[in-house]
Amino acid sequence: MARQDYSDFLKQLYGVKVQKLNVNAGFTCPNRDGTLGTGGCTYCNNVSFTPAFTRASTSVTQQLLDAKQFYAGKYASMKYLAYFQSFTGTYAPVDKLRALYEEALAVPDVVGLVISTRPDCLSDEVLNLLSDLDKHHRVIVELGVETAHDRTLGLINRCHTWQCANDAITRLASRGIIVGAHLILGLPGESEEDMIETVNTIAQLPINTVKFHQLQVLRGTRLAQQWERGELDIISWTAWDYADLCRRLLELLPEKIIVERMVSTAPASMLLHPRWNLKPAQFRELFSL
Repeated sequence: MARQDYSDFLKQLYGVKVQKLNVNAGFTCPNRDGTLGTGGCTYCNNVSFTPAFTRASTSVTQQLLDAKQFYAGKYASMKYLAYFQSFTGTYAPVDKLRALYEEALAVPDVVGLVISTRPDCLSDEVLNLLSDLDKHHRVIVELGVETAHDRTLGLINRCHTWQCANDAITRLASRGIIVGAHLILGLPGESEEDMIETVNTIAQLPINTVKFHQLQVLRGTRLAQQWERGELDIISWTAWDYADLCRRLLELLPEKIIVERMVSTAPASMLLHPRWNLKPAQFRELFSL
């Protein structure tokens, strides 16, 4: 059985072609606001993946309406998923989360939620909320797992452990919620063997989807400062080298796990390393060679 394409997976899940619409709800993260740490993840610059029409100063409803207009006409019968991607999408009091999520689901043609969050921001109260919403609108939770190695999680200022991620995946899956794991390849100090170990570990857990993301050094991040000062060794992959690694890692994943993507992009003005100048479609062509 061939691995299912992510877009087909979503169409099967929701019964219609769907498009994610990014929403900025004004969240922060516990490793930014001082609860667990400050500065956030060393590699993170949310501006690099946040569309121009998502502004925390604008209501969730208006952001979704603006995004729908942006995608209007792409498909004849398009429906949408509200994608709470910016920062930590469950890091707020439960009453506030419920209000934000329900506001998004009230927008015409929004049929579900995709919520990006950290493993340590899923209290029982949050899980109860997600379970309630999932009864009527399928909810997908994307967890920033990044790596299975605690030494690396400490180095990049994640401020949680691998066991925390393991537990979060298990708790979400036990509620019947669709779980996606986000993994970064090429984190400082990690060898290819370390990355293989992470993927082998993830393959044993009840996840539904996975995102691979090559480490990108972005302007304005602590990682960029460390890299420019020569404090960290960061792999200098060619696009071909990275594609070859992805091919081998995919062989470790059961076919039931959907691969959402293997490569990430960032605006050229923000990206310091690696600068492959490839669009996702071009990378997919390289991957298939």
